Amino acid sequence: MTRTRPDTAAPGAKLPADIWVLVSAAFIVAIGYGIIAPVLPQFAESFGLGVTAATIVVSSFAFFRLISAPAGGRLVNRLGERPVYVTGLLIVATSTFGVALAQSYWQLLLFRALGGLGSTMFTVSAMALIIRLAPPTARARAAGRYATAFLLGNIAGPVVGGLMAGWGMRVPFLVYAAALVAAAAVVYFRLGRNERLLAAEQAAQDQDDHEPADRGLVTDGGDTGTAAEAPAAPQPAPSAAEPTAPAEPAPDRSVMRFREAWRDSAYRAALVSGAAHGWTSMGIRVAIYPLFALHVLGAGAGVSGLALTVFALGNTVAVAAVGRWADRLGRRPFILTGLLIMGVSTIALGFSGSVAVFFVLSAIAGIGAGLLNPSQQAVVADVVGPHRAGGVVLSRYQMAMDTGAIFGPIIAGLLAESLGYSAAFAVSGAAVLLAFGAWLSGRETLPSREDGSQPAQR
Repeated sequence: MTRTRPDTAAPGAKLPADIWVLVSAAFIVAIGYGIIAPVLPQFAESFGLGVTAATIVVSSFAFFRLISAPAGGRLVNRLGERPVYVTGLLIVATSTFGVALAQSYWQLLLFRALGGLGSTMFTVSAMALIIRLAPPTARARAAGRYATAFLLGNIAGPVVGGLMAGWGMRVPFLVYAAALVAAAAVVYFRLGRNERLLAAEQAAQDQDDHEPADRGLVTDGGDTGTAAEAPAAPQPAPSAAEPTAPAEPAPDRSVMRFREAWRDSAYRAALVSGAAHGWTSMGIRVAIYPLFALHVLGAGAGVSGLALTVFALGNTVAVAAVGRWADRLGRRPFILTGLLIMGVSTIALGFSGSVAVFFVLSAIAGIGAGLLNPSQQAVVADVVGPHRAGGVVLSRYQMAMDTGAIFGPIIAGLLAESLGYSAAFAVSGAAVLLAFGAWLSGRETLPSREDGSQPAQR
């Protein structure tokens, strides 16, 4: 039995089973996160410290992700992906349980912030696993499936959270903590199982291939009937005209340093667009959207949850299409289109005059994010490649997104309180359009179909 290596898989190859384990765990995590996302800003605001204080709670999670990202990347390189992934999930579960029991704003801030430590661990581990396991011609598809699982969870989560509205604002956090424990169990017991079975089967096959096919037993010709091994036929020595086939080289698991990745124009552009994505899709979407619906549109928590749901729906529609096509047509066209759509729609969101318009623009912004995110993740995967240990490079990309997710809500919150929500959305959209400008000089990274090589120009 021959195992298909990720770097030699044909275009359209079947995704490895372990990718689907990651997808399942992502869905479990996301549905729990979707439950708490509409509640968290309002829960923080219930302690009576204003909009900026509420957005700081959202940013604190990203801040701790940021400061722990370098250590998370080194842990992945040193300990491996699976143990770091499981430990990270359990840390977030513990901190979320603490959020549910918080009796003051500062307790809420502390427990939510500590969850960022674990979040970095399982996020960087998941990215490293996708790079290692997915074929080069299916990286965007693998990233798309993983993102889709999060999106479907984010769609279902607010709906489930809405059904819990009468149970109080603490119950959703308890549900989320339980979901994280379940996801950790899925990863611990299932991740790598298929790979281990294949390895054992391959080892057994190799042992059979190396055993002699015939023991060559013959009678010695006497009455005793004893057996003797027939002498082996002499083997001709290999001639110069018939050289022996070289052994397949072992994969290069050397560490890719950040300076090496930084020299790549695509990686530099991905850092900028990652920060913009963190600002809008991960930051103000959670921190500002619900408060805008509450204070400007006069809607309740249920409408806030639906706004996140329609964003996720738009995101899902785009991700379903972009995953496969970005592996065929290239990453860059979808990144540029996604940034343009997301930037313009984010600016327009601040001028929404009704819930219906707010929902439509949220869906359009979600489409832009869906075109962007799997494509830029595939770019980072292309830069690192399947045979390099890229934990630090991945963690720097994660830090770029977290930087946007930290400062985006804080800046937007300050602008909302001083100049109004229109200014907050306008500045956020402008940050996305700046990333669009950065990608105009970023290279295409899609490996060639024939040999999986990278384009030479960097």
